[in-house]
Amino acid sequence: MNITFPGGYAVEGAYKGFTIRTDQPEKAGGNNTAPSPYDMFLFSLGTCAGYFALRFCRERELSIEGLGVQLKTERNPEKHLLSRVKIDIRLPEGFPEKYRKAILRAVDQCTVKRTLLDPPEFEVVAG
Repeated sequence: MNITFPGGYAVEGAYKGFTIRTDQPEKAGGNNTAPSPYDMFLFSLGTCAGYFALRFCRERELSIEGLGVQLKTERNPEKHLLSRVKIDIRLPEGFPEKYRKAILRAVDQCTVKRTLLDPPEFEVVAG
């Protein structure tokens, strides 16, 4: 992944042929032209959970009309970090009761969530 700085407090990451821009909110000195890196982190968690819910339904040929995921977060005001994340799956109307626990187990396998639960080692170097 290559990170560049296109101006202001915007930061771009290029990876696998995609370029994603982030920016900071105006109150943090940015121009609010894109989500912040922290917002992207939350997007990553929510969309990963959504993918697992979607895949679960598609593999069983279940309707996805009305399927959704809502991420609800709480932050520790002293540390300014997440203290709780709730992944709320909105099931389609008529979703079979026999699959309710199974879709929860499937979403629980979200790779981003699992990485948070077993974090990698980090190393910061200057070259």
